[in-house]
Amino acid sequence: MPTTRTQPDDVRINEDLKLLSETLEDVLKFSGDRADEAWIEIRKNAEQALADVKERLGTASESYYQRAKDAACQADGYVRDNPWHGVGIGATVGLVLGLLLARH
Repeated sequence: MPTTRTQPDDVRINEDLKLLSETLEDVLKFSGDRADEAWIEIRKNAEQALADVKERLGTASESYYQRAKDAACQADGYVRDNPWHGVGIGATVGLVLGLLLARH
């Protein structure tokens, strides 16, 4: 299935968080007078970066939710169409999990 995005959501989120942390580091390192023009500009940039990241994180979480919902619907449709395959897959997953849990 081709996608129109240039980057996966995880990469964009990581880049956004890096940008946010760098901007906030600038705010914390600045030792000038609080009325100084540069400090006010850095603070404004940090607040904008934080707002942008929060908005993107909200959009990304909605996207993840929708993909999980779609996958669950597809799995449900597959199991309804092929009930014995579903039973076999469930038994296999249960066996593997049981073996893994028995090891610990």
